[in-house]
Amino acid sequence: MQFKAVCFDLDGTLLDSLADLADCTNQILLKRGFPEHPLDAFRYFVGDGAKMLMTRVLPEADRNETLIEECRQDFETAYRECWDKQTVPYKDIPELLDALNNRQLKLTVLSNKPHEFTLLTVKHLLPDWEFEMVLGQREGVPRKPDPAGMLEICLQLEISADSFLYLGDTATDMKTAVAAGCFPVGVLWGFRTEEELRDNGARAIVKAPLEVLDLLI
Repeated sequence: MQFKAVCFDLDGTLLDSLADLADCTNQILLKRGFPEHPLDAFRYFVGDGAKMLMTRVLPEADRNETLIEECRQDFETAYRECWDKQTVPYKDIPELLDALNNRQLKLTVLSNKPHEFTLLTVKHLLPDWEFEMVLGQREGVPRKPDPAGMLEICLQLEISADSFLYLGDTATDMKTAVAAGCFPVGVLWGFRTEEELRDNGARAIVKAPLEVLDLLI
């Protein structure tokens, strides 16, 4: 198959953002008198949007829609101050993006991070590459694993889904790629395990960014 484009998940795929997400969330929990969580726990808390993040980190007995929404709003306010404290592109991501550009593949991003922050982080932390479309979680648009966002990218770029490599680090990403008809590639430098990725539809697994280039031969 001749691939024409690549769609990347953001957190855990392009950007190592776990520490900032964890610190920001733990600040909110502490202010409200709830216990903090260790960094590694956030590997399974993140990936499905801010509302689901807040749902997962709150004690089960205290979860209700009002509190979850208040914490989500608190998160979006707090994250504006801490999104770039420790977040950086993963090792060899710049080299991968350069190589994909040289091969004239179109680059896109689809994230469950709020759209505002998705645009912000890509603009400031990946400024040297042109992404044809960058989409985060938007009101009125179903979040991943619903394929709506991915299909919107395909429609706007006039590229069929089966011409896209879709790179992600979670079950949510693999399910999105499968549902949209893309080629799902699970990445092991992110937040989840190879087993999770394979169980949810990964057709290829890469241990390091530059291994993606082997899929283009």
